[in-house]
Amino acid sequence: MTRKYFGTDGIRGPANTDPMTATVAMKVGMAAGLQFGGAAGIHRVVIGKDTRRSCYMLENALAAGFVSVGMDVVLLGPIPTPGVATLTRSLRADLGVMISASHNPYQDNGIKLFGPDGYKLTDDTEHAIEARMDSDLSDSLAPSGRLGRVSRLEGAIGRYSEFCKSAFPKNMRLNGLRIVIDAANGAAYRVAPEALWELGAEVFPIGVEPDGYNINKDCGSTVPQVMQRAVREYRADLGIALDGDADRVMISDEKGELVDGDQIMALVSGWLHRRGELHGGGIVGTVMSNLGLERHLGGQGLTLERTQVGDRYVVACMREKGFNMGGEQSGHIIFADHSTTGDGLIAGLQVLACLVEQGKPMSELGHQFHRVPQILKNVRFGGGAPLESESVKSALKDAQEKLGDGGRLVVRKSGTEPLIRIMAEHDDSKLVSAVVDELEATIRRAAA
Repeated sequence: MTRKYFGTDGIRGPANTDPMTATVAMKVGMAAGLQFGGAAGIHRVVIGKDTRRSCYMLENALAAGFVSVGMDVVLLGPIPTPGVATLTRSLRADLGVMISASHNPYQDNGIKLFGPDGYKLTDDTEHAIEARMDSDLSDSLAPSGRLGRVSRLEGAIGRYSEFCKSAFPKNMRLNGLRIVIDAANGAAYRVAPEALWELGAEVFPIGVEPDGYNINKDCGSTVPQVMQRAVREYRADLGIALDGDADRVMISDEKGELVDGDQIMALVSGWLHRRGELHGGGIVGTVMSNLGLERHLGGQGLTLERTQVGDRYVVACMREKGFNMGGEQSGHIIFADHSTTGDGLIAGLQVLACLVEQGKPMSELGHQFHRVPQILKNVRFGGGAPLESESVKSALKDAQEKLGDGGRLVVRKSGTEPLIRIMAEHDDSKLVSAVVDELEATIRRAAA
């Protein structure tokens, strides 16, 4: 079934442009409120946001929509996406909403929905909400005496901070560690530095001065070079970079070398496996995870279960098959024993637990396996279906034949931006480069 509003991670687009308008946001509130608040009784939704200026507009519109169908609204203020998931469960809410476009620039915004169990909604539930949004909702408005009300939860950040710290081993502290934390001028600008300091670290915060327009701008996990430079400048033991809504993380070792999501998963899964705390016989990754990770896990008798791109699909596979760890190369890491969704701060704390317990420098721990040469490229397109072009189909078939059984090729449309993403990997780096360059040129011509 074709999606009209929802992509791979909620609804997203340029702020104040369809579908990220106040009108659509109000319809989301009304439709989602009816979907989850149909039974008699008091119904509650929690709403969090990141630091984009447009969040004010969308927050008020969503609240109006929910109130109009009889749901009470609890505003959390700026808080990481996983904080919304956590507080949805903690407050026994029927629904959780996060207003954020994650790693995108301030011009974009998005709406992510969580069910009462703290998990992102299924495709079927999103389809049902879309159907309600396109229907006549006027007959579903609550009578005057049953309108919802709006309140603000003071201390939401403190609750989430305590939750994150509870995921760090109770017999450990971060005393003596110098840590750079880059909060991307986003949702974790307060909670991340405070949590690390409270656990004993000497903290060097950057990206903690949001102004409504600088979220993800020259900072955060999508521009990790800033964190890497800061680690060297402050002679830190490691750096942690989050994205705008703090559901993903990148790490820098003490030398300023980057540690991506695949290496983080290799490190922490091995640590959990040795402790007898890794369930499912391996971890869940996506089609984008490096082949080197799969080989590394295989050497320990562990498996890498692959899904399509999107942490919601990783989580679905984890729940279905009994895994308690999974994630993406981009830094979305899910620890099912602690959280229902990707959590950059909790992932960073798990890395820190490995470092504290083993007493080794991050440069030694952060490079668990040899990466198979992998190249990622994006092709922006304005419309149409370039992947359906006969020239592109032929080029894809030729590329796969060149890579053979020893390599992998993934070409897909982004679920959050108008991009075609190309990924290829093989032990022969020159072959990978040639294959990707040829594909990129062919797709650009088809997209022109």
